[in-house]
Amino acid sequence: MTTISTSAVPTNAECRATLADGRTLTITASRRPRANRADVKCTAPNAPAIAEHMQQIVRLARHTEARLDSRDQVVLSMDITPSATERDWELAAVLADRMVRGLHPAKPGAIITAHGRSEAWHTGRVTGTVHTTAPHTAGMTPPAAGAPHVPRNGECSLQITHLGALLGHADPSAAISTVRAWFPLHSGGINDTLGWVEVSVFPLEAPAATEEDSIAAPGLDLTAQQEVKQTLIAARHFDGKGLNRWRSVVRFDQPRFQGGSYQLALVMADRLARGREFVPRGRIIATGCSSAWHAGRVDTVDGREPKLELIFNQVNSGDRVLLPKDWQDHLPPGFAAGLRQKGASLACIDKIGMI
Repeated sequence: MTTISTSAVPTNAECRATLADGRTLTITASRRPRANRADVKCTAPNAPAIAEHMQQIVRLARHTEARLDSRDQVVLSMDITPSATERDWELAAVLADRMVRGLHPAKPGAIITAHGRSEAWHTGRVTGTVHTTAPHTAGMTPPAAGAPHVPRNGECSLQITHLGALLGHADPSAAISTVRAWFPLHSGGINDTLGWVEVSVFPLEAPAATEEDSIAAPGLDLTAQQEVKQTLIAARHFDGKGLNRWRSVVRFDQPRFQGGSYQLALVMADRLARGREFVPRGRIIATGCSSAWHAGRVDTVDGREPKLELIFNQVNSGDRVLLPKDWQDHLPPGFAAGLRQKGASLACIDKIGMI
């Protein structure tokens, strides 16, 4: 198991980014004992939305780290505020977070400037550049705007397409398993559709101290995040070997919804991502919840008739439909036969692991 010397881990770290208007943004990261606080806290002057986005991308970028250590809190702050549409500072935030935790070593006095963004930080994919200025050249006059930059002794500039390249490692996305499952989103109107929930898992090198800290659900409100975490923790408990082994990111295509009928789809996506279920030819379409996921039990949900109609109308060949066992005797005439005619399969279940 890889260990990090605490003497080599700084208490504070800085990373810079040059904004589109030419200003230099400095992101400062500081580390302190967590003491039951949030693992990451972010601030931006008069810009709570940017601070929230920074917190989200830092947490997602941590997904590809093989160890989970939640004993410290990292506080990240911007000295100036970028425009709401500007995002090339994202890589600087990720690097500052890693530097202050000793995961991206930098010589004392060196200046690190980073530019880059990602649409999928949880996979480690990024398009960006990291420039390091050595301590003995840090005070020199920079080249004039538009003039070609000639690297000085001790400087380096690195273009990366994934976070593993920072340390000469392989692309971390190769170790990430991502699976989607679909569930009926019913509101009684023209917006009824099949929504998806996506689970990405990355194996941990050492067991996580708490399963809850290893699960991220960006975009959801705090109540929904907690429900997602508790659902996964309980369902993995049913596995017997599912706990403390994974970093997990849960994403929804439509993060604003009510009710828990997505839970069976979430559990199935997680089980598929962790190799606990056979992969169907098409999609997994599932609805169901549970008050006892730790026992593997699947309970019924409301809205049976409109959800069945929605599933029937949108099912495709190769899809696998999973419904609560309580619905089996109340399926519309010809429902199961109609699914088979479309090339889909159906199972009404009262327990996961028995599919």
